[in-house]
Amino acid sequence: MEHYVQLRKDTTEKIYERLNQLEGRINSEEFVKTSGTTNTVNYWVFDYHPKHELIVRERVSLIQKKYNDYHDKLKIYVVDLYELIIRHLESNNYIGYCKQFEQENGLDYVTAAVKNSLQLTSNEQTNAMVGYIKDIVPAKEAYSILLTGVGKCFPLLQGPEVFNQILYNMPDEYRRIPIVLFYPGTYTEQELIIFNEMQEDNFYRAYRIVRD
Repeated sequence: MEHYVQLRKDTTEKIYERLNQLEGRINSEEFVKTSGTTNTVNYWVFDYHPKHELIVRERVSLIQKKYNDYHDKLKIYVVDLYELIIRHLESNNYIGYCKQFEQENGLDYVTAAVKNSLQLTSNEQTNAMVGYIKDIVPAKEAYSILLTGVGKCFPLLQGPEVFNQILYNMPDEYRRIPIVLFYPGTYTEQELIIFNEMQEDNFYRAYRIVRD
């Protein structure tokens, strides 16, 4: 039996409607409720058609500014995953090596090399991405973390890896913080389909923050 997934095909009017719903959810009391236990996660995905990337980026910036302008103690932090990877490569003088590796060995080789240098499968003490997020986001001051840039990262970093190898390695004090991954593609709460074209590994431990 053929498996069918309804891909995101929102109109411009629809993406603005969904972004309004997103902003309402982020500002709701329910959004920040979590027990903070080891088995409880407060992870969310906002999926959208890739053609609306610039609209989504603009609204994310606006949501951050509007919230932070009215709240002194708890802030919304926006973390661009692509910028973290570039920061990592530049600080370790790896950019030149990546160009050389791609020319000599292809993109798959570069992808494996970058992931290995990030130590994504390691614990919080050695996982580079965990360390970068901790540097940007003070746990006691964070109301929410909005993760962007995963589309720009592909294939160096994929959606399931963000959850399984980064967020699940964050220290316990970050478990109370609701985290939203902005995903250019389709998320069904079982499947992540990047750019509406390529299925990534199955994942179902995050919720769609806007369901329609």
